[in-house]
Amino acid sequence: LQDIIQDVYMVLIMSVNPGFGGQKFIPTTVSRVAAIKAECNRRGVSPHIEVDGGINTETASLCAQAGASVLVMGSAFFKAQDRAALAKQVRAL
Repeated sequence: LQDIIQDVYMVLIMSVNPGFGGQKFIPTTVSRVAAIKAECNRRGVSPHIEVDGGINTETASLCAQAGASVLVMGSAFFKAQDRAALAKQVRAL
């Protein structure tokens, strides 16, 4: 990313192994988000940082704190009893 970070609109970080839903979040994702955010800050650029996979209220908070601005929530959202409340809670992060 170092050679192109100034040219991109969004960086997608997969936080599971791509292929199917319901996987567990890979914990090292948080440090990857933080590293990309730090590099963006260093270069004075601000692409969206998107995290996809294993997102729930706990991992959403960790990713947002690390610098993610877009979160993709699949299984946790569709299995939630109150999807609207969950979406509101995650947006508040």
